[in-house]
Amino acid sequence: MTAEKMLGRAREVFDIEIEGMRRVRGSLGETFVKTVSLMLACLDAGGKIVVTGVGKNLHVAEKMSAIFASTGTSSIVLNPVQAMHGDLGMTAVDDLLLALSFSGESEEVVKLIPAVRRHGLKVVAIVGKADSTLGRMADVALEVPCGKEACPFGMAPTNSTTSTMAMGDALAMVMIDAREFKKSEYALNHPAGAIGRALVLKATDIMRTGDRLAMVPPEASVLDALMAMTKAKAGSAVVAGPDGVLAGIFTDGDFRRNVSEGRDILHDPVSKYMTRSPEYIRDDAYAVDLLRVFERRRIDDLPVCDASGRVAGMVDIQDLPKMKVL
Repeated sequence: MTAEKMLGRAREVFDIEIEGMRRVRGSLGETFVKTVSLMLACLDAGGKIVVTGVGKNLHVAEKMSAIFASTGTSSIVLNPVQAMHGDLGMTAVDDLLLALSFSGESEEVVKLIPAVRRHGLKVVAIVGKADSTLGRMADVALEVPCGKEACPFGMAPTNSTTSTMAMGDALAMVMIDAREFKKSEYALNHPAGAIGRALVLKATDIMRTGDRLAMVPPEASVLDALMAMTKAKAGSAVVAGPDGVLAGIFTDGDFRRNVSEGRDILHDPVSKYMTRSPEYIRDDAYAVDLLRVFERRRIDDLPVCDASGRVAGMVDIQDLPKMKVL
């Protein structure tokens, strides 16, 4: 098989799955709203979302349940085979079952529904066709009409599992908005790793202060600013008035640009060359907010100010890897 044929086939798979996602997006309507309503009612009653599937859909169920749980929608995964041998005890009357089966005919999932009903659960079937055995047995049949699989035999779940995962993501994100789930609550569910640190640490935990903060008044010379930067081992100096309110920022880049153009600026006031009213971040912002600003503005240093605009410190992008938030 030539490289050209390999790439052509790979692009065909992407095209099939992209088209499948478009189809599913276009199908969103009343049944999606009903599903969200059932999920909200379930959580309000103290229940949880139970996600089940068999084969590849069991893996999709695990991913779907994980994204629910991490974003404030209490959820577990139920293996339909193990459920019939005792794991039904994991469910409760106020729970809601999301049953995944693209064909809607998966024997293990279909057999589970009457047993789940006896436990008092409502059922949402996430299926390729509402008019399937599983779809007809459910309270709501949420269709994933993605079209053909990318598999040449039409058998290996590819397009269908991708679209079903996207449907789970859509449900999770809508639930975040519907339940007004906050970033601080998300942080509680992610205490470890870079994500956890970025959501838990605040600007005050990361910023440079004291001897590590280069800060000069507007009337200071460029030489004074450079000396302050050298002492603080920083690439920029914040410029603040006598009341401590941020007036500007002067960077080593500002210095190099002006010197390269032949200007003798060392004894000029730094206010002449500083960036006035620079972007800053509040001292109560989270590290994840800092990361967004650095990414959007492509800058290396970000002043930190209190609610009155007074300088509290400076965040140097080089410090973020040391704090393990990059």
